[in-house]
Amino acid sequence: MDGDISAELGILVRDIGEAGVEQMATSPGLAAAVDQHVAEVRDLTSGRPDGLVGYLHEFAEGAFRRGWWPESTRDWEFVRIVAVCWMLRHPEHD
Repeated sequence: MDGDISAELGILVRDIGEAGVEQMATSPGLAAAVDQHVAEVRDLTSGRPDGLVGYLHEFAEGAFRRGWWPESTRDWEFVRIVAVCWMLRHPEHD
């Protein structure tokens, strides 16, 4: 990622991931959506931690460059970021 947005983006992605993983415990709908994204991301990255980190950086950078901003815990980008963060926390499920 470019240095100009790298630090801020990293913090935001971390915060989104932590908040989303916590919300999964009380939101079956979010948990189900994350599960679907996990399956897709696993296919794209083989579930390897190094592949996940690279994918997450590229995905988040692309989303922000397109003008996305996390306004809803149900939008596609939010759920995708949460899915990757969940996968990084739970490598045994990959």
